[in-house]
Amino acid sequence: MENVEFDPRLVQATSVNAPDDGVPGQKAAQPKALKITAASSNPKMFTLPWHKPLSQWPADLLANLPRGISRHVVRFVRVGNDVYAMKEITQSVAQREYELLRQLEKIDVPSVKPIAVVTGRHDRDGKPLESMLVTQHLKFSLPYRALFARNLREDTADRLIDALAVLLVRLHLIGFYWGDVSLSNVLFLRDADCFAAVLVDAETGELYPQLTAGQREYDIDLARTNIIGELMDLSSGKLLPDDVDEVEVGNRLVERYHSLWSALTDVESFSPDEMWKIEKRVNRLNELGFDVDELEMNTSEDGNRVRVRPRVVDAGYASRKLLRLTGLDVQENQARRLLNDLDAYRTSTWRQGEDLEIVATDWMREVFEPTVRMIPAEYRSQIEPAQFFHEVLTHRWYLAEKVGHDVPMAEAVNSYIDTVLPNYKLDAKVMDAINADADAGVVDDEDSYGDDGYGSDYNPDYDPDAAVWAS
Repeated sequence: MENVEFDPRLVQATSVNAPDDGVPGQKAAQPKALKITAASSNPKMFTLPWHKPLSQWPADLLANLPRGISRHVVRFVRVGNDVYAMKEITQSVAQREYELLRQLEKIDVPSVKPIAVVTGRHDRDGKPLESMLVTQHLKFSLPYRALFARNLREDTADRLIDALAVLLVRLHLIGFYWGDVSLSNVLFLRDADCFAAVLVDAETGELYPQLTAGQREYDIDLARTNIIGELMDLSSGKLLPDDVDEVEVGNRLVERYHSLWSALTDVESFSPDEMWKIEKRVNRLNELGFDVDELEMNTSEDGNRVRVRPRVVDAGYASRKLLRLTGLDVQENQARRLLNDLDAYRTSTWRQGEDLEIVATDWMREVFEPTVRMIPAEYRSQIEPAQFFHEVLTHRWYLAEKVGHDVPMAEAVNSYIDTVLPNYKLDAKVMDAINADADAGVVDDEDSYGDDGYGSDYNPDYDPDAAVWAS
């Protein structure tokens, strides 16, 4: 592997350091008193019943939200005005995952926000309890099983896989080896007609200056295997459409990953009179949602060819543009849709010659804000304003096509609220079934992780690169 330095943002990534006692093969020292290492100043954290196992916490503290399948006990807890995800886990793993999530947060990787690690927990009789990893609940997100419990399009599985492929590429680009890629370890956000995936479980992850091909291929192969198994499980529970081929969907992840990785990292060769292709390459990367920080260009010795390698810094090209113009912080595909509507507004008001920043201010006041204010109160915690706006625009288009003329925005909003928005609600029985399935996946942490806090099959000398290519 090349000697590549870490992203400079990682140098100061951890402002709260946990003790380095999570050494494989050595049991971490258990604090004698409760200790909360927190990146949050929420004083309500100190009033929670840390002396009780998480599964016994009172119902009035819990938020009834769908949970994904986990090996550990997980609950959503109301802490003042916030909702936190609490996960009981061994001390060394909790501290390690907390620090890793802190690093990913600093470099703006799509992952849940770490809040705290709680160690030194004991019950009233002095018996030690497992440590707790606390993360911020990601508003409007859902685990994959909750998505399939709704009335969704037949291509939902493909769209989830596409989102996971984008996330995996982004993680690999910054040197993150996941080690446990699956649908269960991500949360999904609606992103216009697509989804965006967010890493929620980093227990097995590791940051490197740069990943080897073997490390990347191991992650991809594991992802394919896990996804096929998860979809087969959905199929057995009658949650997957009959025409979905689980193996084909798993293969789609591999294909999508390699296609995107190639588009972002391949070196292209042009003749000196084909320099326009460089702009085409950059535009293509922007369309995929990625910014290009710089281009490395080398001319062949005879001067007949120019080799170009782009340096891609991050996804979020459209979302950063919309944020600059309007202050709206939304997903990438949502941003594209909103920018398109902004352009349509600019054209319809004959203001192509005005500064876009000024037009954007008027569009926010006259179009976007009046529309999202119509979201009924009971749905404001279930659908993002940008997603609501996108879906209303789509609904308006269908209405206009049906009646053969334009439909006023207010009429389209009311029709959407009456006919489409109710699909966002999860039935109470369905919610209970999802969470029962999540709890069914909990295993005994001591059996699973052993005294060292790592997996029973953990091997500190294991090399994914050698493991993949030696066979």
